[in-house]
Amino acid sequence: MRIGCPKEIKTHEYRVGLTPESAHELAEHGHEVWIESGAGAGIDAKDSEYEAAGATIAASAAQIFAECEMIVKVKEPQAEERAQLRPGQILYTYLHLAPDPEQTADLVAAGVTAIAYETVTGPGGSLPLLKPMSQVAGRMAIQAGANALQKEHGGRGILLGGVPGVMPGRVAVIGGGVVGFNAAQMAVGLGADVTILDRDPEVLEKLGIHFESRAKTRFSNRANLLDSVRAADLVIGAVLIPGAAAPKLVTRAMLSEMKPGSVLVDVAIDQGGCFESSHPTTHEDPTFVEQGVVHYCVANMPGAVARTSTYALNNVTLPHALAIADLGWKDAMRANPHLANGLNVHAGRVTCAPVAEELGYDLLELSEALA
Repeated sequence: MRIGCPKEIKTHEYRVGLTPESAHELAEHGHEVWIESGAGAGIDAKDSEYEAAGATIAASAAQIFAECEMIVKVKEPQAEERAQLRPGQILYTYLHLAPDPEQTADLVAAGVTAIAYETVTGPGGSLPLLKPMSQVAGRMAIQAGANALQKEHGGRGILLGGVPGVMPGRVAVIGGGVVGFNAAQMAVGLGADVTILDRDPEVLEKLGIHFESRAKTRFSNRANLLDSVRAADLVIGAVLIPGAAAPKLVTRAMLSEMKPGSVLVDVAIDQGGCFESSHPTTHEDPTFVEQGVVHYCVANMPGAVARTSTYALNNVTLPHALAIADLGWKDAMRANPHLANGLNVHAGRVTCAPVAEELGYDLLELSEALA
């Protein structure tokens, strides 16, 4: 199979879909690997390293989209990239379609087979291709929030860990999954006063056992959520419903109850955000203020630590890329139902139930797509 990896063009996105090591693995399996010139610059990977790994350097993204059977990326294809997709082509990347009707419509119209990293499953309903970026984003959320709390950035002027004789900052983490756990771990490490909210008693029990007295846990109902948000200096939104738009848990009405200069970091912004007042921002202009509350809603947070993120991502995406290339996407999915759950769009139809429900498409069942 001819596999292409274009340079990411989203604002301040420095990750790349394939590392030189991944390109080498694919080439060793007998596949052609095409890398757009400069695609690896953000992780300090030179064209010469890709060539040494057995890849061909393409002069432009247009050449890759025109010639390659499978496109491997990191972020969802931007409008100019979607215009170059063609029927029968495989797209393997993060998509986050539920809150993005324009992208969904373009992928349906293009006739591509689109496989989303974020809906590929693992044992026990885990999301192994999302997990490493959730780990990165959770940890970065505390860094970003601590920075936004500084007075020159519009924040309250709070040092999260405090100093002797001065109380630490209060952090509320909404959601106790991978993002929430990693955010809490970082906040606890800084010495902040941390509360984690979740609706799953088992998750709350595990968090309580792990953090002991270093972080508090609280059942996430409306009253507890409002109380926690009202008290917090920094709120981390870490809620995920796989494949679906994130629920709007913090409403605009709640903002008026928050302290002026407090900070919201919406890690769920890829899925539409879990704060009603959120809208996507970029690393170039990461924050905005509404009702005196600073919002940080960067939709590609891990792109700022591109080398760490790219290698962590490739560790989990490469095995599936090899299976798709070696067997063809249908046989790879027949052999691995977890990979099959990553199929979001095929031949002009939506195949992911939460996306179809959210955006009003008729669902193409997986069994039918794989027939």
